Amino acid sequence: MKTYDIAAYIWPAYTGDEPRTRMFWPQGMGEWQSVKDAVPKFPGHSWPRKPLWGYVNEADPYVMEMEIAAAADHGVNVFIYDWYWYDDRPFLENCLNDGFLKARNRDRMKFYLMWANHDANNLWDKRLSQDQKNVIWKGATDRQGFQRACRRIIDRYFSQPNYYRIDGAPVFQIYDLCNLVEGLGGMEETAQALKWFRAETVRAGFPDLHLQLTVYGRMPDLSGVDSGDRGSYSGIGSLLGFSSISHYQFVHFTDIDRDYGEILADVKAEWARLESQWDIPYFPHVSVGWDNNPRFTGMREGIVKNNTPEAVRQALLMAKAYADAHPGQPPLITVNSWNEWTETSYLEPDDLYGYGYLEAIREVFAAPEGSL
Repeated sequence: MKTYDIAAYIWPAYTGDEPRTRMFWPQGMGEWQSVKDAVPKFPGHSWPRKPLWGYVNEADPYVMEMEIAAAADHGVNVFIYDWYWYDDRPFLENCLNDGFLKARNRDRMKFYLMWANHDANNLWDKRLSQDQKNVIWKGATDRQGFQRACRRIIDRYFSQPNYYRIDGAPVFQIYDLCNLVEGLGGMEETAQALKWFRAETVRAGFPDLHLQLTVYGRMPDLSGVDSGDRGSYSGIGSLLGFSSISHYQFVHFTDIDRDYGEILADVKAEWARLESQWDIPYFPHVSVGWDNNPRFTGMREGIVKNNTPEAVRQALLMAKAYADAHPGQPPLITVNSWNEWTETSYLEPDDLYGYGYLEAIREVFAAPEGSL
C-alpha cells in the first residue's frame, strides 16, 4: 500500500498560556473565546459549532497525545505549525513547545514550520476586527532579526527527531514573500539571506534546506522575472532558492462564495497552472472550507457552501491523483487545516459532522487499496 504524507496546518492559538494573547482573547482560553461566542448571522447559518473534544488547551501535552492519536489513526501524519516572530521574538510557540513536543506519542507524527510572517492587526480581536487598518506587529523583519529567528529554528526545531525532512533536508515554509522581501530590503538581499539560512542549516549537520513557499495572489515585484501574469513567477526557484510551493487556503486564489464542488474545478485548473508556470515542484493542497464570521460581530460575506465530508473527500481524491501522477516528488499533500475553527476550515471533530472529515482522509489515504 502506497503511503502519503498528509500535512495539516495548525493555528496555535487555542491556549491562554501565551501572555500576549490576552489582548485579543482576555478570557484566557485563546481563540476558543471567539469559537465559543459565535452566533448565527442568517437563517440556516451553520454556526455556532462546538468541538467534540471541548475547548481544550492545545498547549497541554495530554491533550496533544489525544489529538496526535486521532490524527495518526486517520492518516494525518504531519502537522505544519504556523510559527510567528513579532517584535524580534517568537509568538504562540506554546502549543508546539509545551503541547506537541512534550506529548509521549509525538513519534507518531512528523511536523514542520510555516513562518506566518504576515502583519498582525485587529483581526483576532472580535471587538475591533471590523477595522483592520491598525497594525499591531509588522510581519517584515530585517536581516538581524531574520538571522536570530533562523538560528532559533535550526537549534530548537530542525534538530527534533520527528521534524519533517525531504531527502534529509528539513522543510521550512514561508507564508508572505512580500513581507520577507520588504523586511530584508529587496530581492537580492532576500536571496543572500536565504542562502545564509541554507548554509547555516548545512553547518548544523543537514544535507540541505528545503525551502517551501506559500503561493497566493500577493507577490512582490520580481523585476525581470515576473512574466506579467498574476502568480506567474517562473524563475523564483532559482532566483531565491525555494525548493517547492504549496497553498495555505483556497480563498487565496478563487471565489469561495459558492458550492464546494464548483470550487474544485478552479482548484484543478490552478494546480495545472502552477505546474506549467513554476520551475519548482507544487505539492497539492486541499482546504476544508471558509467562513470567518466567528471572528466578527457583523456579517462577513464569502462562505463556502456544501463542504460536507463527502465533498471534501472528492478534493482529497483529486490530490491523491495529482500525487500519483508525480512519482518523482514526495507524496506530500497539505490540508487547511487541523484547527482553523474561526475560518471554518478544520479537521477536528465537531457537533455538525462528527469525525466526518477525518474519516474522509482515512478512506482516501489510509484504507487498504480496493476498499474505497
